Amino acid sequence: MHRTSFDRLGLADRIVQTLKEQKYEHPTPIQEQAIPLLLEGSDLLGIAQTGTGKTAAFGLPILHHLSMEKRRPAAKSSRALILAPTRELTIQIGVALKVYGRDMPLRHTAVFGGVGQNTQVRSMRRGVDILVATPGRLLDLFNQKHIRLDFVTHFVLDEADRMLDMGFIHDVQKITSLLPSRRQTLLFSATMPQPVIRLANKILHNPKKVSVAPTATPVKTVEQKVMFIDREKKRSCLVRILQDPAFDRVIVFTRTKHKAARLAEQLTKSGIKSESLHGDKSQSARQRALELFKSGDVAILVATDIASRGIDVDDVTHVINYELPMVPEDYVHRIGRTARAGASGFALSLCDQSEIPHFTKIENLIKTKIEILEGERPQAITTKRQEKSIKKKRKKKKRSSKKTVNF
Repeated sequence: MHRTSFDRLGLADRIVQTLKEQKYEHPTPIQEQAIPLLLEGSDLLGIAQTGTGKTAAFGLPILHHLSMEKRRPAAKSSRALILAPTRELTIQIGVALKVYGRDMPLRHTAVFGGVGQNTQVRSMRRGVDILVATPGRLLDLFNQKHIRLDFVTHFVLDEADRMLDMGFIHDVQKITSLLPSRRQTLLFSATMPQPVIRLANKILHNPKKVSVAPTATPVKTVEQKVMFIDREKKRSCLVRILQDPAFDRVIVFTRTKHKAARLAEQLTKSGIKSESLHGDKSQSARQRALELFKSGDVAILVATDIASRGIDVDDVTHVINYELPMVPEDYVHRIGRTARAGASGFALSLCDQSEIPHFTKIENLIKTKIEILEGERPQAITTKRQEKSIKKKRKKKKRSSKKTVNF
């Protein structure tokens, strides 16, 4: 099968050369579709999950445009603004842009909460070419007059559905209202719920649409299995599973921050070195946990759904759902951590009786019966009303049987 190379997409020679040196040979489907449209200056609606290469899909054309426009940024301003929902994704995008644009005289910085603002304020004084930011900290610095948004010519809203889930939609609307009306706007989202559709209609002007996977379908290369198990047996079962050397680099998902922290401690006490990643940790502690996991010093990362998107860790061999998510779409994003850019992966869910309704919704969403590895599929848990009705029927049956006279 013929595959396009980056030098056929119209990117500046310096960018193509850098990509070759970094061993990026062929664009992913979203890069191949999006880059030519963005080089033309079109607005774009991109429907794509993480792991599809969308950072390069929007980052490379922005670097191309800014390098062609021989302007310098004004003080406290940026020429391109990329909004991301989490600190981790913000840092990750910044690192990628540094790699792609290393041979270009362009300045960029990242702005996010959870750390002191002084360094970020200093980095914005002269102005930057590209600013990557989370919505809350960006508005904080704007309101303090450390950042101005009236020079932005390229605007990217990444993971719009996650912005909605995390309650950032009003911040995003406020930020877009502060931007110049003449700009190129890109919106990326893995799913398209109604609020995201409304936002896209409001901020995009005659956009081109690029979709690289049906909305909310799991990556096809992920092998999915489930174990039906009593809740109190989950931890001992997890320890047994993780002792298998095949489970080389694993993300274990929990629903709550407390459970993530506690489970990582318990695994470490059982001789399985683990780190936790959740919203209550400081930014430096979260970065440290990620670095230990990425470097292989720690093989197990216990995380809440903050890690289900936007954290780019290669070679994750397994994802384990210690607790199933309450939102079925989050299952899709979790298992996508183990199938990055075409690699295969394995996802295992530990499902107890109380989680059967969530499990059923997940199977309905992905339109797949997940293979049972252990245990039997329990019946869906009955409601209190159903239980009362069943008890009444049993009592009636007993009464009628007592009235029966045997001759």
